Amino acid sequence: MAGNWLGLLSIGVFYLIVLGIGIWASRKSKREERKCTGNSSEVTMVGGRNLKIWVSIFTMSGGTVSVVLDISSPLAVGISAGVAIVYTLMGGLYSVAYTDVVQLGLMFFGLWFCVPFVLTSPSSANFTVAAVTKLHQEPWTGKLQLEELGCWVDDILLMAIGGVCYQAFYQRVLSMATDAQAKITCYAAAVICPLLGIPSIIIGGVAASTNWNQTSYGSPSPYEEGQARMILPIALQHLCPFYVSLVGIGALAASVMSSIDSALLSAASLIGRNIFKNIIYKRASERMIIVVVKVSVLLCGIIAAAFAMTSKSFYLLWYLSADVLYSVMTPHVICTFFLSQWVNQYGACSGFVLAILLRALIGEPQIGLPDVLPLPWDKIQEDGHRYRLFPFRTVIMLLAIVTILLVSRLAKMGLLNRTSDAETDTNLCSMAPIQTDMVEGKRLDKEQPLFSEGDDV
Repeated sequence: MAGNWLGLLSIGVFYLIVLGIGIWASRKSKREERKCTGNSSEVTMVGGRNLKIWVSIFTMSGGTVSVVLDISSPLAVGISAGVAIVYTLMGGLYSVAYTDVVQLGLMFFGLWFCVPFVLTSPSSANFTVAAVTKLHQEPWTGKLQLEELGCWVDDILLMAIGGVCYQAFYQRVLSMATDAQAKITCYAAAVICPLLGIPSIIIGGVAASTNWNQTSYGSPSPYEEGQARMILPIALQHLCPFYVSLVGIGALAASVMSSIDSALLSAASLIGRNIFKNIIYKRASERMIIVVVKVSVLLCGIIAAAFAMTSKSFYLLWYLSADVLYSVMTPHVICTFFLSQWVNQYGACSGFVLAILLRALIGEPQIGLPDVLPLPWDKIQEDGHRYRLFPFRTVIMLLAIVTILLVSRLAKMGLLNRTSDAETDTNLCSMAPIQTDMVEGKRLDKEQPLFSEGDDV
């Protein structure tokens, strides 16, 4: 019990540090907002497009606390989410970016600090030998079966391409002052991100090579207990000295909070700018947009925390979001950047509806969505669910692209509605809000605004 209190104190200090940095960054955000000659909402959402490049590089690149410190999962999630919501509300992108610097540094050095202690644990065998030899557990490297090739290709493309669709990525790119800085940020993050994954791979390999009966965890192993999804914090707790596990849990808490704040701000920015401003109320003032963004941060944070408290696996939630982004949004991203002259709003809406419909029919048993649509190479499992071997996500993505192009072409030919060649879909570029604002601003200059900048919302 004394160890738990010490652990709670350590994590509490970490949260206070992060919160303090977030508050400091929020003051910087206020100063930048006063100096900003453009839209004040841009300071909140994209740092006034003047974020320092070293900060952007670092910022580009849940349940865990409850495992190591033996406290309830809802309490751990609630504390983490609450801290992230507070500093995101106060400072927007500036708070998110500057806290990310501390979080990333702690995550990188904290996990590497734990690696030697995990590797030298007396209950663990050589993980390179255990990769191919049955020692305390089955070998932790599997074999790729030919029939699973399509499934593997699907997963690889999902991880590689689906991540490009995240709004948080473009938020960081748009926060740069120049194109060159944006490119450098992306290239640097491409190098840093794989390095961040190496400690987790090593720790996971050692955990799969461990005789858990010789540890404080006991038998059966975490894998047999269905706790493989929490193996990283479990390994830190049972394969490291207590003071080392505190450093590791701080690193994991940092990584979780870094993901929380980025997701909150990106979702709130989409709601405030792309939905409220561009669709619901085009005459919205900057103050109204900022209010909507802050309310969205609070609501999205509460909803996300509720999901995290009720879900059995945070990884599952992340994987499903990447699944939907890859299947549904990748076609629109590809068409926006590379095929924009051949697409319009009719094609975009049609492709979106088709992708959503097909993905829903294929189903997802892990969230209770029935698998209605049969596919080639399906295997029926003992529980009655289908094991999908067909690369359905990639096929949905390709079908959506074809649909966008085809329907856009039909629309331009006048078969759906009379449209001119110049009437392309500017809303497809909604991930770059400054372009939308420029187009919208020219129109609003000719109209009498409903609210002035000084009006109360």
